[in-house]
Order: sequence, then structure tokens, then C-alpha cells
Amino acid sequence: MKQTTAIYTLTSALHDEKAVSAVTQEFLGSIGIEYVLKGNDYSDYGTSSLSLIYVRTGGTEGLFKQLLPGLQAKSSQPFYLLTSGKSNSLAASMEILSYLRQHDIRGEIIHGSTAYIAQRIRHLEAIEKACSRLRGTRLGIIGEPSDWLISSHADKQTVMERLGITLVDIPMQALLDKVSDCLTIQQAMAGAQRIYEALKEMVNAYRLSGFTLRCFDLLSAVRNTGCLALAKLNAEGYVAGCEGDVPAMLSMMIVRSLLGISGFQANPSTINPETGEMLFAHCTIPFDMVERYEYDTHFESGIGVGIRGYMKEGPVTIFKLAGDLSRYFVTEGTLVRNQAKPDLCRTQQVIALADKRQTSYFLTNPIGNHHIIMPGHQQTLIEGLLNSLGIEESTIKKNRE
Repeated sequence: MKQTTAIYTLTSALHDEKAVSAVTQEFLGSIGIEYVLKGNDYSDYGTSSLSLIYVRTGGTEGLFKQLLPGLQAKSSQPFYLLTSGKSNSLAASMEILSYLRQHDIRGEIIHGSTAYIAQRIRHLEAIEKACSRLRGTRLGIIGEPSDWLISSHADKQTVMERLGITLVDIPMQALLDKVSDCLTIQQAMAGAQRIYEALKEMVNAYRLSGFTLRCFDLLSAVRNTGCLALAKLNAEGYVAGCEGDVPAMLSMMIVRSLLGISGFQANPSTINPETGEMLFAHCTIPFDMVERYEYDTHFESGIGVGIRGYMKEGPVTIFKLAGDLSRYFVTEGTLVRNQAKPDLCRTQQVIALADKRQTSYFLTNPIGNHHIIMPGHQQTLIEGLLNSLGIEESTIKKNRE
């Protein structure tokens, strides 16, 4: 797929082409984006990373209806209708979008100030490129989800059809066979490094972009943890999740594909509905997410290597996608402090939600226990990506008012 934005045009034959072309040149030039103008030649529609249909005039609704079957055959992208608002183009776009909605076809009108249009197109470019990156991705499930993750599975067929991701089952024994020598390694750090090396070998052997690991099996089998390995592999650009949690892994993969950054898989430890303050914790965090880190033991077992990481305080986003892709949750907040209490998983983050009412989601309709934390306020982009895939936000979030 070409990594460009292609702009196709819809124009009524009743309008003077010379006048319309002058408006086109002025309008597209004012937006300030890079694009290839295709005009009314739709032969390669859908081959660019983003395809826009510039509705230049009114009276184009019937023309679009004629084109629609062929365009649907070429691309599964939503239909993005760009309009300047001149020559009744907005009215025509609204009629077209209404028709699309009546037939359960996704679409959006891109209209407003030139600054808004430019920002929206850049967001859509990022979203469509992320969708392209997701397609063809292979993610491993090393061992089954941990026994306590009774809701954290995924529908493999749905994941393939909607996201283009192949989920690959890999027996836990395949890893245990590689790290059996850890039992003879007396130094915890050396053993943790051996687990990292073995997982890196498996990533290459199975051609994976990431994986989730049934990591607690390592505690009894080799008396060590995968915490160091996951911290390193995430920092190297892979997605590496804990406890065999497939929805968490998919959420991390979306973050990686859309934003090019790692996500911190953690579970809430305490929630204050009155203030909107939450404490998240886990025993590992990607090394590229923290300003500094310390080594400790794994919390629950007291053995092996755990990671206590300190992320920069400031804006963060919390995100989770359901394993059946039926819904998602995303909200923003502020990391107000890192802490290091001895009675919790080693990395601990206190986050104040921007809207304290969002705590109702965690207490009444959560998507599992693990959630993904990332730096920055990223809600708009994440919502845009998932909405473009036809995935709805949490009903609790939509009805919070």
C-alpha cells in the first residue's frame, strides 16, 4: 500500500469545471498537507494509505451511489468525504453520508477550518497506517492465559477478520525446554537474562511481532520470572505481555502500531471514586517508558527479578480492548506520583483521572483487570482507530452522563 494520501473528486456536470478547479486549487493548497490529486479516476482507489473523496459540488449524490459498489470492492476503509462547503458540497456530503449510514457503511465528513481539516487528515493518516501495520501481524500466546484470567481470552477468528492479526498458540513447554538450565543458575539476574534470550529466540523462530506469556509457570518451573525479559523486549519494539492476557496484548499492539510507543500492562490496586485517583501496579514495565528503574524480587513469590520503574509524571492515557472486539475503554489522566510500597507489585503508579466519573467503568463494567497505560493524552487517536474499525466504546463510558 502506498504511504500517501490520495484525493479523488466528485463534481456535478452542471458546474463550470474551470471555476471549480480554481476553488479546488485554492482549497487544497490552504490545508497544507501532502497529497496526490487523482481527480475523477478511481481506478486505484484504496491503494494509498488514506483515500479521501473531495465532494466539490452539490448534485453529486447519484454519481457517488453509482461508484459505491466498485469502491467497496476495492477498499474496506471508511468513506472520508472532504468538503470546502462551497457550491453546496456540504449538503451533498450530508446526503451521501446519510445514505451510507442507512446501509451500515462507515463514513465521515471532513469539514471545518483549514487548521481543523489538516489536523483531522493527519489523524486519519496515522489511523490508516496503523491499520495497515496491524494487518499481517503475528502475535504469540506462549502457554494459555493464567487460570485466574477467566475473562481475558480472545476470539481468534474475529481478531483475524477485524484486525488482520494472527494469534499463534505456542506450548509453554517450548519455552521451558529452552530455560531448563536456569535451575542450575544460582544468580537470579543471570537466570532472568537466560529467559530473555530464550524468548528472543522464539520471537524470531515463530516470526512474531509480540507475544503474551503465561509467566507464573516460570516461578515453579525454574524459580525465576519473565519480568526482565518483558521489560527489555518491549523496549526493543516488540509487544511483550504478562500472564497470557490476550486482550491486553492486543491493546498493547494497537498502541505500538498507532503511536510507536510501549504500553505498561498493569492492574488497578485501589480506586477512589470520590477523587478519581487510582493506583496501578505490576512487576515489570518497559524500560523505554521509565526515567529510571530498580531491581527487586517478584512481589507474589518473593523470588526471581522484578522491575520497579519510575515513569515521568504528567499526562497519561489508560486503554483496554475487549478480546471479542465488542467494545473498548479509553480515558485520560495524570500520573501524579510513582511509589514503592513493599506490599504491592513493584512498579506502582498513582493516576488521577481527568474525569472522576470514569471510575464507574472499573467498578461496574470493566474489561478484565489489566489495563494499558501510556504517556501523553492519546484518547482522540485511539478512539479514531477503533471507531474506524467499527468497534464501539464502553457503554458505561458513553452513558456516564
